[in-house]
Amino acid sequence: MSVIDILFRVDDICKKYEKYDLDKQRDPNSQADDAFARLHTAIETEVEKALHKAEAASRDTNRAAAVAMNAEVRRTKARLKEEYPKLQKFARKKVKGLSKEEQETRNDLVLALSDRIDAIPDVTTTAANATGGWETSSSNRNIVFDSSRCLLLLCSSFDYDSFEF
Repeated sequence: MSVIDILFRVDDICKKYEKYDLDKQRDPNSQADDAFARLHTAIETEVEKALHKAEAASRDTNRAAAVAMNAEVRRTKARLKEEYPKLQKFARKKVKGLSKEEQETRNDLVLALSDRIDAIPDVTTTAANATGGWETSSSNRNIVFDSSRCLLLLCSSFDYDSFEF
């Protein structure tokens, strides 16, 4: 038997009995049965990606690219806010073998994650948003309209005789 044959046989045996490997069962990334843990890690990674993208958008000198990145950050933030109620539901759900302290820790994790989602910077303040869309476009902002004078001027220039009542 050659060394290559022995290696292939060892690989086959390892594949056959890998479900009994304790090291792989204790792996923190293997959360096959816990929906809360899977969703929490997924949301946590999305938050990290959004934070990095927002930071990159703030440093970008190309305005078009920065606007596109900020729009993507806003979409991601909205999607994460949509996933938040589902995560709350999973946190409140009773899980077999979960102690009361761990249940409370999950609720605290959900609240902290909500704060992290809200802390994602998204550039949404523009001139129209800051003034509510009521900003004037004229260069002279000192123009004042006196409604009583306008009404008198309008009435005095109006010819009542041309209309029939």
